[in-house]
Amino acid sequence: MALLVKDIKLPLNEKESLLSKVAAKTLGIPENAVKGLAIKRISLDARKKNDICFIYTVEISLEPKEERRLLKRGLPMVCEAGAREIRELATGSIPLDKPIIVVGLGPGGLFAAYILAKYGYKPIVIERGEPIERRTLDVETFWNGGRLKEDSNLMYGEGGAGAFSDGKLTTRIKDSRAHDVIDILADHGAPERIRLLAKPHIGTDILVKVVRSIREDIVRMGGDVRFSAKLVGLEKDSGDKITSVTVEKNGEKEKIPCSACVLATGQGARDTYHMLYDIGLELLPKAFAVGVRIEHPRELIDRSQYGEFASHPRLGAAEYHLADKAGNRGVYSFCMCPGGVVVASSSGPEQVVTNGMSRHARDEQNSNAAIVVQVDSRDYTVGPLGGLDFQEQIERAAYYAGGGDFTAPAERVGDFLRKAAPKAFGSVKPTYRPGVCRSDLYQCLPDFVSEGIRAGITAFGRRLKGFDMDDAVITAVESRTSSPVRIQRDEEGCATRMKGLYPVGEGAGYAGGIVSAAVDGMRAAERIMAIFRPM
Repeated sequence: MALLVKDIKLPLNEKESLLSKVAAKTLGIPENAVKGLAIKRISLDARKKNDICFIYTVEISLEPKEERRLLKRGLPMVCEAGAREIRELATGSIPLDKPIIVVGLGPGGLFAAYILAKYGYKPIVIERGEPIERRTLDVETFWNGGRLKEDSNLMYGEGGAGAFSDGKLTTRIKDSRAHDVIDILADHGAPERIRLLAKPHIGTDILVKVVRSIREDIVRMGGDVRFSAKLVGLEKDSGDKITSVTVEKNGEKEKIPCSACVLATGQGARDTYHMLYDIGLELLPKAFAVGVRIEHPRELIDRSQYGEFASHPRLGAAEYHLADKAGNRGVYSFCMCPGGVVVASSSGPEQVVTNGMSRHARDEQNSNAAIVVQVDSRDYTVGPLGGLDFQEQIERAAYYAGGGDFTAPAERVGDFLRKAAPKAFGSVKPTYRPGVCRSDLYQCLPDFVSEGIRAGITAFGRRLKGFDMDDAVITAVESRTSSPVRIQRDEEGCATRMKGLYPVGEGAGYAGGIVSAAVDGMRAAERIMAIFRPM
């Protein structure tokens, strides 16, 4: 037996080698009574700027008699360490006479395909974009002023939109598969520390290598990954059971029979939503949020959050999460990228879309986040696809406000708050590529969005010192915080009007990040496995 001890406080300047001593003192036992110690969880407590510390959960081994004695004391921070739950994955009995198709290689599709391949199901994976190596070159070319490739950009391609982000691995879902996701990422090259951190992140520079490693494992285990292959059709039989998918590659269409299909196309695939609507699938409008990216000097955010410890080597760039109300709508920060840059996320013509990205070191000059305002069906034409039209309208407005060449409209926060004519940028230099154009953002944002952002920045400035600084920069438009559409599912996880089609991830409207999308994909894979026998 071993004990799990929570809430072990270690001051910022103390080394982890002292954990055994601190744990013993917390428990009121001699240090030499601790026979072994393993770190299970690490979180940062920065609520008190003069007392920043790390909080550890550790598993310790004592003499059995001492462990029983401590458990009897009923200490709130002590419990018996249980073995991690090992889920037994059941496999079905129906012969797999046609392949299982996975559409999309973002987190949902990647992890669905990985689980299926691992257990011998040899999925066929179709991805409209390019492999991560080629995709990275295409994205960099566009950011440097080159041509936008409509099927190989920040939204489309291996790794999905999350491949070019901060690589956050935090999630609110309570599902043991989340631990499996972290382990798989670490097994494929992510830093080992992500297994322990309460708020782990990978960073784009490492994540792209991890994604490639997982794909290579899928192929090694018998999966067939096909790039530049776009889903253009689905067919079902008279019993509403999926029978095939139609894929277009190099201008030629191929019909692939299938036993089941995991649909993990991502929220950027607007043409796919229209195809699903046209064939009669049940789609519902879903609330989302739109706004801008705001950039501050990294040092300012670090000082505001960490005080005198801002430059401490164990802390790195500081994060924040802020939320308030603007009238009857929520306004909040989203996808905060400490020590990162603002990136172009356009996936089609006449679009300017922003996002944030950090490398693992989080060492860029600025820190950025989206500041977004809630949007729902009262704001656009009634219908399941009305949110897509709303997104397209503001992306097109931002495109033309920036000059019609993928340059983004941007301005200083001070000018925006005062509704003054945009002046030259000051101490904060915008990082968006291909570049920015000084512009009055009120001209390209709906009134309720711009006024909500204005109210939010003002409120946030009262909570985080310097947030409303004049020279901070806002760049439009952040329009793809989440899908505006939900593909309705039944209790088995299938699309309500097509048995055997499993919509998963952010694009289906059921996830909100890398881990939750990956878990959703894994869950679909397990449901398919419970029906069919491996090949």
